[in-house]
Amino acid sequence: MNEADALRAAALLESAGYQPTADAQAASLLLLNTCVVRQQAEDKIHSRLRYVADLKRKNPEIVVALMGCLMGRNPRQKQAVEQHYPFVDLFLPPSDLSPLRSFLGSPASARMPGDAESEALPLPASRSGQTIVAYLPVVLGCSHACTYCVIPYRRGREQSRPAEDILAEARALTERGVRELILLGQIVDRYGLDRPGEIRLPELLRRIADLPALHRVRFLTSHPNWVTEELIETVADTPKLTPYFEIPVQAGSDAILSAMRRGYTAAEYEALLARIRQRLPSAGISTDMIVGFPGERAEDFDASLALMERVNPDMIRIAKYSPRPLTYSARHLPDNVPEEEKERRRVALERQLRRTLTAKNAPLKGRMVEILVEAVEKNGRRYGRTPDYKPVFIDHSNATPGALVQARITWAGPFSLIAEENRSS
Repeated sequence: MNEADALRAAALLESAGYQPTADAQAASLLLLNTCVVRQQAEDKIHSRLRYVADLKRKNPEIVVALMGCLMGRNPRQKQAVEQHYPFVDLFLPPSDLSPLRSFLGSPASARMPGDAESEALPLPASRSGQTIVAYLPVVLGCSHACTYCVIPYRRGREQSRPAEDILAEARALTERGVRELILLGQIVDRYGLDRPGEIRLPELLRRIADLPALHRVRFLTSHPNWVTEELIETVADTPKLTPYFEIPVQAGSDAILSAMRRGYTAAEYEALLARIRQRLPSAGISTDMIVGFPGERAEDFDASLALMERVNPDMIRIAKYSPRPLTYSARHLPDNVPEEEKERRRVALERQLRRTLTAKNAPLKGRMVEILVEAVEKNGRRYGRTPDYKPVFIDHSNATPGALVQARITWAGPFSLIAEENRSS
């Protein structure tokens, strides 16, 4: 979501005559887009802002803009950040470019996602023809309120964008060379539920997949309680919808899942993945896991290891629990798993993931796969992904970004593949 917001901000700045620079010291405007979903991300922001403060002292004319979840949508949050960083000139809440528009004196056409007044600027001109895969926000904010999650307090309540806005933006992105769209929402499966009379996610996906210039469409992130049979069938029956689901589980212990207020059991999560794989045997499924949640005992973590062993996902994003301000867990649950134990559990889960993925990907060697070429590496290798979202580096290929190529896997590691293009295809 932050990357999508950043591209829109860049498009707005370019429409006002700005050009990107790789040198912060040469910039006339610095825009920092922030994330506070974990403490490590927030620490990085504050470190970067100390560097920016030094730049501002040396060059008082530089305009500093701060955007994203550090700001939040609550006026008190914004006021606290403004007082802490007086050298910042502009403060933009998440997904809200209106303060930047006002500063630039820009026309209404340079708008934020969800603003139905006029045409969007979804991609900066400097990225047109280079951005093959683009994120398209369809649901902003979240109302689920898992006990550990700061998103509802920073990005606000769940808001689905109008389907006509989304489709217009999708068309505009394809006109700028985008060939794969990834629809975004904190719980993307809930698209349209907050808008009476609006279409739901399966129909939205079908309509976007009808755009002739697109090769692929994905969506993320899903919640186990909202992955419907209609959604699974839509993915199975619509060729451009890739067989890939990102469904965080967060824990394998029912006690911890209950404390997180996730709303399902480990067995229900396992049954969902079985239904997806029964209908889509080639589906790629990734998940998220939090280790060291308050009260997580050794047996709870063992249950997480066992669940991941059974469901055998294609990727796990592993995070160590860190208490986030305003969340229920930060206010009511003691952070009682020592940091060293959190790290031990993270390493153990990562080690298991490496082992299982090594075994899972080994049979891919020698197999032909379809790859959407996204970029050309410095060494000339092409980079892209399979339909089930596995990253692939392609040797001996002259394919241009945006092309679909058939290639044979020559090496399969746990986290990436190497292939050679089949030029006879």
